Amino acid sequence: MQTLGTYLVNGLAGNENVAGAPTLHFSLVVVSGSGKVSGHAMITQAVAPPNNEKVINNVTGQVHPAGLGPVTKLVALKGTYLDYLPPPAIGVVEVPFEAHFAIDDAWNGRGGFRCGMTQAENVPVKTMPR
Repeated sequence: MQTLGTYLVNGLAGNENVAGAPTLHFSLVVVSGSGKVSGHAMITQAVAPPNNEKVINNVTGQVHPAGLGPVTKLVALKGTYLDYLPPPAIGVVEVPFEAHFAIDDAWNGRGGFRCGMTQAENVPVKTMPR
C-alpha cells in the first residue's frame, strides 16, 4: 500500500552479517506528492577509528515510481560528509555521498551507496522500527 502525504522512513542498507562490511543507517522524510526526500544518514563499519563512523547530515534526494514487478520505487540520494584531515595537517574536506535503492512500497529491496573510499553495491535495504 502506498503512503500518501509526508512520512518518515528509518532504515538501513548493507550486509549486517558480514564482518567489517559498511552499513548505511538512514532517517528520511519523504513528501510523496513531489517525491522529494531529505534527512540524515550514517555509515558505520567495524574498522579502527576514526573511519568507523561517517555522519551525513544533509541528505537530499528523489523517489521515482518504478512499476518493475515487486520494485515500486527507485530512490536516489546525495549529500556530503565532513572528513577531518589527520595530523599534522589542519583542515576539513567535504566528501560526496551517494546512494541508490530499488525498493517496494515498504522500503525493502536492494541498493548501494558510496562515500569516499567506502562503498557497497547490491546490498539489502530494509526499514527499521521507529
